[in-house]
Parts: sequence; C-alpha cells; structure tokens
Amino acid sequence: MKHIRSVIAILGLAVTLCLTSCSDSISGYGMLLWSIPEHNLSDCDVVPVYIKSNISQTYVIGIPGTDEKLEVPLWQITDPVSKRKTEQKAERYLPLKHMYARVVLDGLPIRADAANTAKQVYRLRENEIIKVLYKGNGAAVMAGTNNQMQGEWYRVMAKDGTLGWCFSYNLRIYDETVAVVADVVEEEQVDEYLEAALSSRWYPDYYNDMVRYNQVSVERMRSQPAFDPGRDSGTIHFEYDDISVSYPYNGVTTTSEYVYRFNDAPFVMTIKRTGYIVLQYTDDSGKPQAFDLVTLTAPVDEIIAQELERRTAEYEMLQEFGPDFSSSNYGDISFGDGNLFTWTGWRQLVPSVFESGIGNTGNVSIKYFVDTKLSFSYDGVLTFVFSSSGKEYNFLYKREDTGLRLENVDPRQIKDGVVKNRATSPVVMFFTIAAPEDSKQNSGGAF
Repeated sequence: MKHIRSVIAILGLAVTLCLTSCSDSISGYGMLLWSIPEHNLSDCDVVPVYIKSNISQTYVIGIPGTDEKLEVPLWQITDPVSKRKTEQKAERYLPLKHMYARVVLDGLPIRADAANTAKQVYRLRENEIIKVLYKGNGAAVMAGTNNQMQGEWYRVMAKDGTLGWCFSYNLRIYDETVAVVADVVEEEQVDEYLEAALSSRWYPDYYNDMVRYNQVSVERMRSQPAFDPGRDSGTIHFEYDDISVSYPYNGVTTTSEYVYRFNDAPFVMTIKRTGYIVLQYTDDSGKPQAFDLVTLTAPVDEIIAQELERRTAEYEMLQEFGPDFSSSNYGDISFGDGNLFTWTGWRQLVPSVFESGIGNTGNVSIKYFVDTKLSFSYDGVLTFVFSSSGKEYNFLYKREDTGLRLENVDPRQIKDGVVKNRATSPVVMFFTIAAPEDSKQNSGGAF
C-alpha cells in the first residue's frame, strides 16, 4: 500500500513539474466542451494539450496567449489531434457556442439516441445545468396519440461528462454571456386546461358512476368536493375517505404536458381529459397516493335531492300496493307513514334471519340498490331497523300480482351500496296483500 502511495505521489509530482516545464511538448489540440470562465476560456475554444494523466483523469492544457497551464478533467475537452482537425470539428459546435440549459423537470432523461424510446444514460435533476452542444434530427415526441410536443433534440453534456440526447421541451436554454440562469421572460400564455381545472370542484370518480347507473348512495355522497384547488384563496382543501387536509400554495408549475405541481404543497395534478384528473397526494410520511377525480354535470345537492325524491316515491308506491301484508309462516308487515313499519309474528325467522327480542316496530328505508344482474328479479332492497335492537336487516323485494316477496340479504354481499349477489342459502318469504279487516285482526301478537 505504501508502494502504491509513493507511485501516485511521484506521478503527481511529474504532472506538477510538467505544468512548469513542458511548454514545448504539445501532444495535440483539443476543443473545450465546457467553459472555464475563471481563466477566460469558453466552450469551443481550441487549446494546446501537453499531457494526459489516466490516473488523475486529467489533461494539462495551455491557455492561449499566455505561458500558463492548467489541469482539466478529460471529459471537458475533446481528444487531442492536430490543430486543423480540431478547428474543423469545432465548426459543428460553434452555432451553439455559449449555450447552456437549465432543467425544469426532475428526472428528465438524457438518452443514447435522439428518440423518446432510446436507452436512458442519465437522469437529470430539476435546476441542473447542462451544456447544449449541437442540434440533431430525432424522432417526434408525442403527448398522447395525436399531439406532438414542441421542441428540438439536442446533443448535450452533463457536468460529469455524460453525453447524450435531450428533448428541449423541459429545458430553458440560455446564453451564458448575456443571461443569468433564469427563465427567459416571455409573454405569458394562458393554459386553458389548467385554468379550467383550477376553476372546477372535483369529486371522487365513483360519483359519476353512481349518477350514470342511477345508483346514487346518499350515504356515500357529500356536497363538499373532495378537491377544491382554491384558485382564488390560494389554499387547497382535500377530503377523501379518512384524509382531510388543507395546504396554502404559491402558484402552479407545469412539469410536463398536462402535469402540474402545486408549489409548496404535496400535490401533483395530471389532466387526463376534460372533467377528469388524477391527483397525487404525498402524506407526511412520504407515502404517495393517487386519486381519480371528476367534475359533475349537476350540483351534488341537486343530485342528492333527486335521489331522496326517488326513494320517497318508491316507498309510497309500496304503501299503495299494500300497505299491509300477511304470511302464515313469517307474520304480518304493515308499512306506515314516515317510513315506520310494524312486523309481528316473525318467530320462525329466529335465528336464521332475526335475533330474538328485537321488537315489532321500527323504521324502514330504501338505501341500497340491486346489481344489474339481479334487477330483473327484484324491484329493490328494503332496510328494516327494529327500534329495540338498532340492527339493520336487509331484504330484496319484489311486488308480485297478489303480494310481496322478500328474500334476506347476506351483509357480505353489499358493496359500495349495491347488493351484488343473493345469499348462499336465502330465506324466501311471500306475503299476500292483507284485506283491511285482516289487518285490524292481526295488529297484535308479537314475539
């Protein structure tokens, strides 16, 4: 180990001596690929090369017009050849002399070829500076199926010497001699898609499904939007399931086509199409979650009101059909005003359907829906809650010519407010429409 250190020290000394004494041993000329402003050297300058060190990975070059020499990394200069060949090579780079670029998209790739499908050789960081070397002819870059992104393919160099191709859409190109590293001030163009998204109120995408399939679950639908971008207030409000957060933000940054980051807030919005976005939220633990959100064609309050009217009309229809029904095996049911019910004589339904001691009266509601595949066999779902137990019992129901058919529902078959399947071993009950006299005689006798 000591021997190796000694060798390195000797080689380092040799390089140092060369900086002061090798003025006549030019091995060739190279072109600078990256400026060295502290020595008044610019990219595209042709300079003499004296020595190459494979150990330190440097060239010793001379500063034209002076006797000074300095070391530069191998990547910062082209391989030394004759002065004439180097000057000829520099002609390709001269149109973009002094041109650099700042990266505005974190993770932007440098590719092996000028095509968006080519191998990635480097991933750039947001605000990283790269050298723009020359323009190339590459494959068109598409955003979606038919939208071609605006920009050019450029041969570029990262500051570690990595070479490759980068599309200019997410680059801010500038001239180092006339501009600082900043965005070029241009007339601001209005992003109509962004403006529309910021001006909208966004709801879970399943709200649209509920409206489309006429299965509006009032219990799951809220008037408050899941995502309010706070266009005027500058504060995002987001509520979804057990998430309820608010964040002030300082403007919106376009990170790529139709993708927007809310500055100083943990949200990224992707516009998929009109009225449909994907919102990515990163919580305090660093876990990202994505949510599909939509706009609605009608206000939520109006949608809920219409659904409540539908439920009332369905219950009134059931009352008009009865309102009293009788079964020799399963008792007597009477549907009263205000969604009140009375069910007596249900002894044989214990324990297969009911628990004992639940009482005889309670509230009946229409809150669940039947799956499409069941809709031809059933009119809907009735939910009974007995006052003495508070437990919910659900039944598929069907109005027959002479009475009412009920079938108990397995709670495990209810998903997102919809009864998906029948119970494995359902109890099917039939109740005939009771005559008014029968209804009065059977008004007592509860279990």
